[in-house]
Amino acid sequence: QLQLVESGGGLVQAGGSLRLSCAASGSIFSINAMGWYRQAPGKQRELVAIITSGGSTNYRDSVKGRFTIPRDNAKNTVYLQMNSLKPEDAAAYYCYANLQRFSISSSSDYWGQGTQVTVSS
Repeated sequence: QLQLVESGGGLVQAGGSLRLSCAASGSIFSINAMGWYRQAPGKQRELVAIITSGGSTNYRDSVKGRFTIPRDNAKNTVYLQMNSLKPEDAAAYYCYANLQRFSISSSSDYWGQGTQVTVSS
C-alpha cells in the first residue's frame, strides 16, 4: 500500500522555524516529483514547493528565500524547511508525490494526510 507519511507540524511563533518531513513507501518504482501544498481555512490548496527527480525546484513567490525543499532520495523522503515563518503561512500542509509503482505502467499523484502548521503573531 502506497503511503506518504508526514510529520513535523506544530505551533511556532512568528519568525520561528519548522521542518516538515514526508516519507513515501510502498512498492515504489520511481518518483518523478515530490512537494508540499498547503490549504488555509476557506482557501484553495496551493503549491508551496516542489522538487523533481532531477533536482529542479519551484517555490511560490511568498516563500522564496524563507523555505527550502531538501530531499533524501535513498529514503524516498522530502522535507520542507520553513524559516522566518509568518502568520499567513499557517495552514494544513500536504505532502504530494507523482510516482510510478511496480507493476503499474503509468505514474499517478498521491497525497499525504496533512499536518497542521500554526504561526502565532
